[in-house]
Amino acid sequence: MISKIYSAIPYGFDGKIVEVEGDMNRGLPAFNIVGMANKTINEAKERVRSAIVNSSFSFPDKKVTINLAPADLMKDGSYLDLPIALAILTLSGQLVGTDTAGKLFVGELSLTGKLRPIRGVINIVEAAKKLGIKVVYVPRQNLSQAALITGITIYGVDTLQNLYLQLKNQGEVLVSADSEVKWPARSKKAVSGAFLDHIRGQETAKRAMAIAIAGHHNILISGPPGAGKTLLAKAAANLLPDLTPDEMVAVTKIYSLAGLSTDEIATERPFRAPHHTASATSIIGGGTRAMPGEISLAHKGVLFLDELPEFQRSVLESLRQPLEDKVIAVSRASHKSVYPADFMLIATMNPCPCGYLGDPTHECQCTETQIQNYRKKLSGPLMDRIDMYVSVNKVENSDLMQQNTTKTEEHIAVKNTITGAIARQTARFGRDGTYNSSLTSFQTSELIELEPAAKALLKKASEGLNLSARAYFKTIKVARTIADLDNSDVIKAEHIAEALTYRKR
Repeated sequence: MISKIYSAIPYGFDGKIVEVEGDMNRGLPAFNIVGMANKTINEAKERVRSAIVNSSFSFPDKKVTINLAPADLMKDGSYLDLPIALAILTLSGQLVGTDTAGKLFVGELSLTGKLRPIRGVINIVEAAKKLGIKVVYVPRQNLSQAALITGITIYGVDTLQNLYLQLKNQGEVLVSADSEVKWPARSKKAVSGAFLDHIRGQETAKRAMAIAIAGHHNILISGPPGAGKTLLAKAAANLLPDLTPDEMVAVTKIYSLAGLSTDEIATERPFRAPHHTASATSIIGGGTRAMPGEISLAHKGVLFLDELPEFQRSVLESLRQPLEDKVIAVSRASHKSVYPADFMLIATMNPCPCGYLGDPTHECQCTETQIQNYRKKLSGPLMDRIDMYVSVNKVENSDLMQQNTTKTEEHIAVKNTITGAIARQTARFGRDGTYNSSLTSFQTSELIELEPAAKALLKKASEGLNLSARAYFKTIKVARTIADLDNSDVIKAEHIAEALTYRKR
C-alpha cells in the first residue's frame, strides 16, 4: 500500500514542494526515511512515533518506508514531521487517501502530538499556491504570518489529534486564516527613542539625513567622537516611512526564514546595526544552509554600520554588489540562494584612527601613514556607491543645554516633509516603495527632468569634479529627492548645487 501527502520546505527565498510517500510491507518492524534527508529529519522517526502513540493512535507493527521526493533535493529541518505522521496513519488505515487529497501539511511535532511553529511558513504557503493547492494546514502559531498570502485557505493546527478529527469531520472547525487573521495596523513610529530635536546643531547633517531617507539614498557621516553621528542614525530610525503591505510580506518572510519571528507580522522597517567584528558570513549570509545575513534582514529598512573603516575589508567589498543590485546571491557547495537586499546604508566614520584630525581642541596623534591606511580601507568603488557624504564637527559644550530635549516639533515637521516627498515619488513611478535611488540610468534619463540651468551646472561640475558615470547619475537622483522635498516638478540649479555638496571630494 502506498500513501502520498503533500508538504513543502523553504529553499532560499522560495519554497520547494515535497511529496511524502509511504509504503508498508510485511517483515520485521522497521521505520526508515529515504530521499536525501539529513540528521534532523532522520530524528523525526522518534518524534513521529511518540506523537502518534501519545495521540491515541496505533503505530503499525510492520516495515514502514517513507520516501521524500524529489530524492535529489536536500531536506533539512522539522517541517515534514506532520506529513510523515499523516502518511503513516494513512498506511495503517486510520486515515484514507481522500482525507488528505489536494491539501498540504507542514509542522513540527512534539512527543505529545502538539504542533510547534516552524521557520519560513510564508515560503511554504507560496509554494503551495503556485502548485494550485487550495488548502494548507500549518501550526497554529504560524497562522498570522501564513495569512499574509491571499487566495488560499489556511488552517491553524494545535495537535495531531485535533487535525485527525477535523479531517474526519468529527471535530470542531480548525482556526481559519480567512476568519480570524486581519491585516495588521501600521505601527505609529517615533513614540520613543532619538529625535532630531535631541541633536544640538548639525543642521547640515539633519538636512542630509532627511534627503537620504526621503529618497532611500546611502549616506556616510564623518566626524570626531561625540559629534552626534550615532545619534543621527538612531533618529533616522524614527523618520522611516511606514511599510507598505507588500513590504510587510517581504520583511516578515525574511525574519520568519531566519527564525527571528514565527508568529508576528513585521509592522516596522528593520534597523540592523551589526558590530564591526561581525564576520562576512553574518553580514552577507551563508552557513551550511545559505541563510540570509544582516543585509537581507535590513531589506526595506536601514543597515547601520558604525565606524565603517573598522569592518573587515572583505566585508566592505562584499557590500558593493548588493548596494548596486539590491539582491545578494549566497552560494555554497550544495546550495545556492538569492535573497533580497534592498536596504538603505547609513555609515559613520572618524576622520582618522584617533578621531581628532582637524579638531581645534584636540591634537591628532596619528601619523600620515596611519591616516592614509585608515582611509584606504574604503575603496574607490565602494565610496562611489554611496550617494551622500556629510562631514560634521563637534558641538560646543555650552550649546548642549540650550534646547528643550522634550520637544519633537522639528522631528515631526521633517517626517511630514519626508512623507510628502515619498508620495510624490509614488505618484511619479506609479508603485509603492519605489524611490529615486532605485532608478536605473535609463530610467533616470527618461523620467527625471532638469531645467536648462541645472543641466549646465551639472555639466560644468561633472567635468570639474571628474565624476564617474555612477556618481553623475547619483547626483541627479539626489537632486530629484531635494526637488521632491521642495515640492518642485523639475530639478533646478539650486537642487543640483545642494546635491553636489554631498559628493565625496
